[in-house]
Amino acid sequence: MRCAPTYHSPEDGLLTVTRPYFSDLFARIRRRGPFKKGEIAAFVVGLSAAYVFGIRWNHGMADFAVNYRAGQRIVHGETLYQTADGHYMFKYFPSAALIYAPFTALPVEVAMAVWFLLSLAAFIGIFRIIHRLVPKRQNAYPLIIAGAVLAKYILHELRLGQINVFVTLVMLASLEALLGAPMWRAELIAGALAGVAVAIKPYAAILVLYLLVTLRWRSVIGALGALGLCLLLPSAFYGVAGNLGELREWASTLSGSTPALLTNVDNVSVLAFFTKWLDPVRAVQPTLVVLGVLAALTMAVIVAGWRRRDACVLEGALLLTLITLISPLGWDYNFMMALLAVTMIVNSRWAFPAPVRWFLAANFAIVALALYDTMGRVAYGAFMRWSVTTINFGVVILALAYLRFRKVG
Repeated sequence: MRCAPTYHSPEDGLLTVTRPYFSDLFARIRRRGPFKKGEIAAFVVGLSAAYVFGIRWNHGMADFAVNYRAGQRIVHGETLYQTADGHYMFKYFPSAALIYAPFTALPVEVAMAVWFLLSLAAFIGIFRIIHRLVPKRQNAYPLIIAGAVLAKYILHELRLGQINVFVTLVMLASLEALLGAPMWRAELIAGALAGVAVAIKPYAAILVLYLLVTLRWRSVIGALGALGLCLLLPSAFYGVAGNLGELREWASTLSGSTPALLTNVDNVSVLAFFTKWLDPVRAVQPTLVVLGVLAALTMAVIVAGWRRRDACVLEGALLLTLITLISPLGWDYNFMMALLAVTMIVNSRWAFPAPVRWFLAANFAIVALALYDTMGRVAYGAFMRWSVTTINFGVVILALAYLRFRKVG
């Protein structure tokens, strides 16, 4: 459809159409292996530092422990959603619990170490995909700069042992597959990957909606098929009726627990922003207005790039950034999914007027340096209570829209 396989040509500096990316990928893996030596070294250093800090010193990976328990429950056919778990109740589809079932064969400490290793490998995959999605690098090291801006979110993701890194990897792989369109196989692969991402975390449904809006019917069919299959898999442990009961229980417990979490300082969604500033009742109307504006802006960006071969790259960056803002439970560390967006903005910073460049630099500095250690307890507490981060990434959304309307990205 709108996106074709475009890759950077080192000979002439232009974008050229080549054979499908996945064929090249498998050929490179057969020749040199999946990772470069520098990536392996960074992987080992990162694993050692993050594991020591996250697990041994900071008693981290609390979220992994919750999901590990869900894996134990699904293996034994027990209900996943138990109110006695309180804040640490499992909040995803039953299909997501299946991911953790194999880890239950290991002691929890060993399982944490394995999960850490896999998470770091997933981050390497994310950086490599983004490196390919932004081939015309206009500035030195835009991806490294973007990684530094979002480093605190990446480290927080690792410390919690969350699964967002894997969902992000799958969604980015789906976007990259769209660059193989209009080949029917690439479209189906892109859709299937989007469906798998939804089965892991429902917020990925925004990508399926994007496929629908952009009339990629094969991808939509692939997404619905993959999602349906994934949601059906837990029937092996619960039976069909039991699995449907678990899905109903998921919807009930999620809707019941959400209101209490809207005032959590780490929740930076649009709804949480207005709930903190106003109250739960008065927050509804301005939230709907802002979400409507974001929806209209997203549609305008899509229409403006309708005939672009690579339109899905910037649009995907926009969607990945929007997820945290529009999800009622949008935790701040979920903004690690904005890595593609920040990379594109840094890479194209000369497309902005000088005052805007300085403003964006200040915005990214606030994102990177807004830490408990740099601000202190009082200032950092106020920063999070005021949900300033929500505004920071609202600026990112506007910057992406500017690039599309300027026909830069």
